[in-house]
Formats: sequence, structure tokens, C-alpha cells
Amino acid sequence: MVEMSVVGIALDAASRSPIVLLRDPSRRRQVPIWIDQAQAHNIMAGLNGEPSPRPLSHDLMVCLLAAGELRLERVIIHAIEDSTFRAVLKLSNEGESDRSEGVAESEPIELEESINDLMDIDARPSDAIALEIRTGSSIWMLEEVVAEASIAVDAEADAEDRNEFRRFLDEVSPAAMIRHLQSRQPEDEETVDDNLSG
Repeated sequence: MVEMSVVGIALDAASRSPIVLLRDPSRRRQVPIWIDQAQAHNIMAGLNGEPSPRPLSHDLMVCLLAAGELRLERVIIHAIEDSTFRAVLKLSNEGESDRSEGVAESEPIELEESINDLMDIDARPSDAIALEIRTGSSIWMLEEVVAEASIAVDAEADAEDRNEFRRFLDEVSPAAMIRHLQSRQPEDEETVDDNLSG
């Protein structure tokens, strides 16, 4: 499995639908998940830490988890079926962990046992991500899902493009930009005139 982090929300250029972007630790692969406007709002509210006058659904879910002495350990996005991502919430019972603190050190608790003790709750990835952000847990994705759904990200090339653009902006003056645009304008008008007359 690969631990993923939320990069942010983007808009699909064609459909104008929001997309939540998850990135792997190498920062070379990114997985886009299409979501709706309400889901995007809930994720952004969590990312920005915006206080809401009334609890949003996911804030309420976090309060309910705490009231039930449950903790979100991790989110696992484990499959893509019919172009839909499938996720599961892995919950632990905090009351159980409190009781296990009284166990003598001579009785070690195996890690495998504690993982098996986690409860699985089926969830939409967008809801799972909104909860993960609010609880500070982690998002994991099966390698096969990352391989199938990811797009390559060249962070170094992106950084170089940004730096080159900044250098360009630092070196060009507004007057030079205006002269450049004015010098191109007559050519564009002649091309339009030629197309109209031809």
C-alpha cells in the first residue's frame, strides 16, 4: 500500500467538476478523484480549518466517533469498480485500547492482532478524505489502484517552469510588454484582413 496525501481541489477543465488530488510520497504520481460541489466544500473546509457556525456533516461525524470512543486510524482506498473508487474507514475502539493499558508487559500485544481488531466501515472516498483531514489520520491506497488511476507528475519540471516564468516577469518591464503586444497587433489585423478578403 502507498500512503497518499491530499494536494488540494482542482477543477476539471472540460466539465468544471471538482477533483480532489492525492499525491504519493515520491511526488511523481497523482490520483484525481472526481467529486461533487458539496463534497469539495466539505474537503476545503477541513483543509482550511474554517470554523462553521453550525457543524458540517463531517464535523458531526468526528464528534460521534469521539462520543462512541472510536478513532479513525486510517482510510484505505482499495479498488476502482466501474470508474468508481471504493474506500473503507479503519476504526479502532479507544475504550479497548484504554483497557489494554492495564495488561502486564509480559503479555505483548501483536501488531497483527491490533490491525485485525480494527473495524471496517464502507465509505465514499470523498467522505473518507473529509474525515481523514479532520482527524489527522492517514490515507492509504493499494498499489494496483495507484498504478491504474495515477497520472505522472514531474515536480522538477513544474518547479523549473514556475522559476522560468518568475525570471521572465522579473526581467520584463511593463513598457516592454506593451511594446511587444503592440508590435504583434498589426500582424494579427493583417492576417484577419487577408482571411476576410480571401
